[in-house]
Amino acid sequence: MKKQTASPAAPIATEGSQFWLAAVRAAESKKAVNLTVLDLREVTSFTDYFVICSGTNPRQIQAITDEILERLKDLGERAISTEGYEGADWVLIDYGDYIVHVFSEKAREYYDLERLWRHARRVEIPPAEGGA
Repeated sequence: MKKQTASPAAPIATEGSQFWLAAVRAAESKKAVNLTVLDLREVTSFTDYFVICSGTNPRQIQAITDEILERLKDLGERAISTEGYEGADWVLIDYGDYIVHVFSEKAREYYDLERLWRHARRVEIPPAEGGA
């Protein structure tokens, strides 16, 4: 079996990126760390993108989640489901075409989605205009 390495960063997708990018900006505004976006379109059919970030404590993880839900709701996007909010170790927000994962640092290291989905392309997150 041929060993594959992580794909290089892909340029930002323009079609449909408005919503996952809004999730990224919401997470940034609550000081989420290690933001990563994976383009899964060539790897799986259940979703197009993963937005992955970390918070440093349960309250921050919940604040990041709340901000993402609120900002996307303001754009007319409603989550299909949200799981893990109470425990605030790994919150998963499913929007269908993209899924947002908000991890504690420990859970992120343990589940290591970037390694698990290493064949997905990393998407370059454009710099925020005028800050987050």
